[in-house]
Amino acid sequence: MWHEIGVALCLVLVIEGIVPFLYPARWKKMIVIAAQVDDSSMRLIGFASMMLGTGILYIIN
Repeated sequence: MWHEIGVALCLVLVIEGIVPFLYPARWKKMIVIAAQVDDSSMRLIGFASMMLGTGILYIIN
């Protein structure tokens, strides 16, 4: 189980690193825009992302 968690975390890091590696200027602009989003909207986006990921994981398995 710990091996799978480690693999999953490594894949998250690889996926998260793609945009800053390929488009650093766009990534900086995106970070500035994200910093201006209010907390409740950011929480809603985070919750929706978690639920979408959980749903896709459920469907795959």
